[in-house]
Amino acid sequence: MLIRNLSKAALTASVIMMSGCEGGVLDPKGQIGIDEKHLIVVATLLMLIVVIPVIFMTLYFAWKYRDGRDHEIFAPKWAHSKSIEIIVWLVPVVIVIILGVITWGSTHDLDPYKPLEHEAKPITVEVVSLNWKWLFIYPELGIASVNELAFPANVPVNFKITSDTAMNSFFIPQLGSQIYSMAGMATQLHLIANEPGTFDGISANYSGAGFAGMKFKAIATANTQEFDTWVAKVKQQKYKLDRQSYQALAKPSENNPVEYYGEVSQGMFDHIVMQYMYMGDPMPMDKKIDMSSPSGHSSSNHLEME
Repeated sequence: MLIRNLSKAALTASVIMMSGCEGGVLDPKGQIGIDEKHLIVVATLLMLIVVIPVIFMTLYFAWKYRDGRDHEIFAPKWAHSKSIEIIVWLVPVVIVIILGVITWGSTHDLDPYKPLEHEAKPITVEVVSLNWKWLFIYPELGIASVNELAFPANVPVNFKITSDTAMNSFFIPQLGSQIYSMAGMATQLHLIANEPGTFDGISANYSGAGFAGMKFKAIATANTQEFDTWVAKVKQQKYKLDRQSYQALAKPSENNPVEYYGEVSQGMFDHIVMQYMYMGDPMPMDKKIDMSSPSGHSSSNHLEME
């Protein structure tokens, strides 16, 4: 009866917890997110092979040999058992080996720096974490937005990510993977949405008073035509993102509304990355960062003339 009641309670708790997974990592809408969910599920099931029997035996023996049951006397007549030794060592070792093989393969397959293989031409988005908002620059389109990211579904997106303040973390849970943004450095991330929709983007690294409101919407349009419509809407805005307007934008602000910039100065992202390395002599806008570096780190050795 006790075991049956515990089973019912566990099932109820599982249903309640799974009902809250909508919109999170267990409700993926992109290929990277789907692969990561599969990895989480497989790893969890493998570990439960050990956890569930241990929990069951703990409850069973605690009930069987509880105080007051004098006829249940535990008096083992042995001091060593090869069978038990083999089980308690072999099963965990096999599970660890399987997990190791899976982890080795998934670590390479899900490398955030690894471009996605897809027939569609990827688009590039440069991401800057600020206090406390997100700036998205589309260098190929010459536009920028704040706290709103758009891209077509079924098209790979190549992100270049940096920070103009404290270290942060760029994360769209339903699309998978999160990666740090750091001042003076440029990291990379490659994602894709398998279906249209609007997904929540968050800061996954505490960065001060406005952290709770540092959120954005990632909009995966149904097709390239809808994305072009969004681009046209942004280009209609008369605001230009240049050094002067960027300095105003970079000032701390909480719960910042969505903003659009219809024009962006060339090399803006590179200027943001390198600005603290040229404190006395501002970096020329005609230089760019070589993102072919495996580490993705930015330094003066990675600069080249266009």
